[in-house]
Amino acid sequence: MLIPSIDLMGGRIVQLVQGETLKLAFDDFEYWIERFSKYPLVQLIDLDAAMRQGSNAELVAMICKRLPCQVGGGLRSAEDGKRLLDLGAKRVIYGSSLFGTSEDGEARRHKLIRLEFAEGLKKVLGEDALCFSVDTKKGQVAVKGWKDSVALTPEEAVTWLEDSCSAFLYTHVDTEGTMSGFPIDVAAILRSTTAKQLIVAGGIKEQREIDELDAMGVDAVAGMAVYSGAMDA
Repeated sequence: MLIPSIDLMGGRIVQLVQGETLKLAFDDFEYWIERFSKYPLVQLIDLDAAMRQGSNAELVAMICKRLPCQVGGGLRSAEDGKRLLDLGAKRVIYGSSLFGTSEDGEARRHKLIRLEFAEGLKKVLGEDALCFSVDTKKGQVAVKGWKDSVALTPEEAVTWLEDSCSAFLYTHVDTEGTMSGFPIDVAAILRSTTAKQLIVAGGIKEQREIDELDAMGVDAVAGMAVYSGAMDA
């Protein structure tokens, strides 16, 4: 299944390369909302909130009323998720807030994952409402707008968090926004790691990849390929 993405920054829909370089920007919201209205799920991310440099809350609220969205970007508490669900979000995405950091390079892996926080989210919001984001940069989990990293592999993170959510979103930051192709072998490894819905993103450039991932039971988020016109949506 293709899941189109809407990334918000500075009041516009944007596409960034590897989460840093602005490549495309749009403010014709009606056009894209109409275009994505046929999809059962749209991914909506507030990049300003994720990078802790502002908020696009009004746009998020408007789009949630118009499209079936899973919404993320800077969620730090169960209350943050409940607010978005009350606005009409179908599901909420938690990422950086699931992970701790340690000055001790020898720290045990589970100390880097906030399991009690994850379990608390499940109790308050319900498993079905939760998608956990596990993004990687150079093989390690990336957090705080992909500016920092945690000494965990995505497989370790997914294994520890498996019981607290209904889906995982994996973004391969190294290829995000590049349209250079998603590493299918990584999707295969993650698919064997979890029984939950698995959604991947990062570099997808053509329908053939969507079909290949779909055959593996993996859903795909596409942004740059859709907005650049390389892929129909």
